[in-house]
Amino acid sequence: MSDSSQPLLERVARVLCGAAHSANAEGRETSAGEHVDRHWREHLNQAQAVLHTMREPDQAMAAAGDEQVWKRMVEAAITQKADA
Repeated sequence: MSDSSQPLLERVARVLCGAAHSANAEGRETSAGEHVDRHWREHLNQAQAVLHTMREPDQAMAAAGDEQVWKRMVEAAITQKADA
């Protein structure tokens, strides 16, 4: 299994920040990368909310794998600190 060098909380915060500022999503910036690098931490609360929602797998997810493993993995992501 591959893994990322960035904690999931940070990756989600970066995606939320990018979505808010990139012209490819809801924003106006044609290149939001530098903005995201500077401001992703402002989206950590939103990222935490997303992860809290993800703790409980839906029916399709539960049918695809082990629910308890999923819950433990998401809990680990919630408690892991993002690189600040």
